[in-house]
Amino acid sequence: MVLQGNEEGFAPPFDSSIYGASYSPSTPGTEYAIEYDDCDALAAFFTLEDDASVRGLLPEGVEPFSEPMQGGVLVARYPFSTVGEYNEVIALLQVKDTNGEMAYYIPYIYVTNDAAMAAGRELAGAPKKMADIEFAREGSVYEATMERPAGKRLLSLTATPEQRATGSMVDALLPSPTPLLSVRHVPPIEGGDGLTQLVEWYADFQFEEDGDGRKMWSGPASVSYDSHSAQDPIHKLQPESVLMGAYSKFRMELGVTEVQKEWEH
Repeated sequence: MVLQGNEEGFAPPFDSSIYGASYSPSTPGTEYAIEYDDCDALAAFFTLEDDASVRGLLPEGVEPFSEPMQGGVLVARYPFSTVGEYNEVIALLQVKDTNGEMAYYIPYIYVTNDAAMAAGRELAGAPKKMADIEFAREGSVYEATMERPAGKRLLSLTATPEQRATGSMVDALLPSPTPLLSVRHVPPIEGGDGLTQLVEWYADFQFEEDGDGRKMWSGPASVSYDSHSAQDPIHKLQPESVLMGAYSKFRMELGVTEVQKEWEH
């Protein structure tokens, strides 16, 4: 027990846990997963302008998976999850993890829900911040935007889904489950230990498929960083060439896999 009383959840405040209220504080993080239903997402995958500012985002022991370096931006709507309803923007860099396997390192991620932000940061080290994220459709064009603070647009993503993407293409980009990497950091305090870990977590997508097993709609896409921000330099992921725009509907589970590396303090 942490509190002197007997009402405890998974995360502080323990008597009114921000997430995982039915779990105890001693539950291993690998036993906690977040479930999602009736989701959709807009994404663009691209090669990156390879420079020191991009490579400088990667932690020790993590290298680009391919040359030229590839990445992407995904904007999702989650109308139901076990941490509530929210929208999300994820910046992705395709890398080799410490075992040489393909994964996506996440340098920036934004959400519209405090429980999702807390769970991501505390369990997986996901560098989540709050932002204004909108998702709209006009005619055949889907558009997703992000502002932080409100009124300062940092990202616009547009795509026109025109044809079904083959299952093999989707599986190559987003295997099931998709391994994700982020750095979990708790600053040291005198009298106690700090913590810095490279954490592997996962997104297990269950895509809505057609009768031929095709999982996404693909089409031309564009990514623009409408203004730059020293506080949120997502513009460092500058596309050199857009490989594919995509729209999908899916269910999903997020969970933590393991610690791949730990730094001494």
